[in-house]
Amino acid sequence: MKEKMEVATFAGGCFWCMVKPFDEQPGILQVRSGYTGGHLKNPSYEDVKTGTSGHMEAVQIVHDPSVYPYSMLLELYWRQVDPTDDGGQFFDRGEQYRTAVFYHSEKQRQEALLSRQRLDEEGPFQQPVVTRILPAGTFYEAEEEHQKFHKKHPDAYRAERINSGREDFIDKNWKGVHHADR
Repeated sequence: MKEKMEVATFAGGCFWCMVKPFDEQPGILQVRSGYTGGHLKNPSYEDVKTGTSGHMEAVQIVHDPSVYPYSMLLELYWRQVDPTDDGGQFFDRGEQYRTAVFYHSEKQRQEALLSRQRLDEEGPFQQPVVTRILPAGTFYEAEEEHQKFHKKHPDAYRAERINSGREDFIDKNWKGVHHADR
């Protein structure tokens, strides 16, 4: 009997750069860009970009845990971000670009805490891991123009990953570790 689908939510800086690594993995049914963690109802991209809404750019993933379990989502997530940077991600600065794992159940919370602790103790970083583990709240889907950006604008997507410093960071810190196609 197939398990029911689950939801996972991750903030990792620019959401354009966070969709593709998850999008084409087996067992992942949907990846949506959006906003979460703030106080403004129905924020727009412009609201979030200013840093005044309290939201972070994030991705919300619907997955089949029997095919792609939450622990694998966490492993893939950590390899897309700088979990030691509390001021944003790469050239995107501000609270709206910070990293966070938003848990949807006690099981996810426990797995996220353990995964973060393991990364902090055994990972490649000299600085402490500062990514927040927070309860999931309302997730507002971003405007359609921001969905599947990597497919709609492949050249701009690639330039964003390279020019932001994300690609170099991933290559430097995870060299030799298999990661999903970026």
